[in-house]
Amino acid sequence: MRIAVAPALLAACLLGCEAEAPPRPGERIVSVAPNLTELLFAAGAAQQIVAVSEYSDYPDAAKDLPRIGDAFRLDYERIVALAPTVAVVWETGTPPEVARRLEGLGIRVLSVPTRRLDDIALALETLGREAGTEAVAAMAAAAFRADIARLREKYRERGQLKVFIQIDDAPLFTVGGSHLINEIVELCGGRNVFADADAVAFPVDLESVLMRAPQVILSTDDGDPVEYWARFAGVESFASGGIYRAPADLLARPSPRISAGAAEVCALLDGARQRAELRRNP
Repeated sequence: MRIAVAPALLAACLLGCEAEAPPRPGERIVSVAPNLTELLFAAGAAQQIVAVSEYSDYPDAAKDLPRIGDAFRLDYERIVALAPTVAVVWETGTPPEVARRLEGLGIRVLSVPTRRLDDIALALETLGREAGTEAVAAMAAAAFRADIARLREKYRERGQLKVFIQIDDAPLFTVGGSHLINEIVELCGGRNVFADADAVAFPVDLESVLMRAPQVILSTDDGDPVEYWARFAGVESFASGGIYRAPADLLARPSPRISAGAAEVCALLDGARQRAELRRNP
């Protein structure tokens, strides 16, 4: 399931792209995380990006830009040679020492938070102001907010399901209540069984998962979650067929595409509700 941008918003964005003044010629931007690269493109700043981090593979145009390493192993010599004026860093994903090193090289650092869904819209607007592409960024932010609002309205009355969010299986890893995927699960009418945890992401033991008796297991891991949980046939989520592979490529990066990932999660949880209803009323 994909959430489409409203036709009026899309048309307005296209008009805005044509009529808008050129971006500020003086800014030269480097992105140090793939989600920031996606945000910059969506905000209309493509012409000002001089380099991106490894794994920046969306949109396709990002693949052709110079690479400067990842957030933990940046090639500072290459960055200096590209003469950027701004480095966009990820508030919760870029190590503080990386930001300090970039500032020490005379590069202005712009830190972008993406802790909540609305932060993504705010990030688009912030980057649009930075690049001088406010009209494009405003349309992208409005489209994202509209997608999320439609999901909230559609699923707000659905029956709640207890969900275990499986990020990895070796070790078994999950997320707490402050993680963005937790907000998506809640948006879709689910309740993360580890929402009370203080940590953003953390390992858990199998016994603690089984004790919380999730009705649904939602996995973003590369492995086959059904195969992993098959040995625990007594678990309600396995017995009911409530084990699903979530779209990791859409959920892993806090970028505008996460609205499509959220739509798929909502559809999966709705499928779990329907299966549960059929079991109750065969």
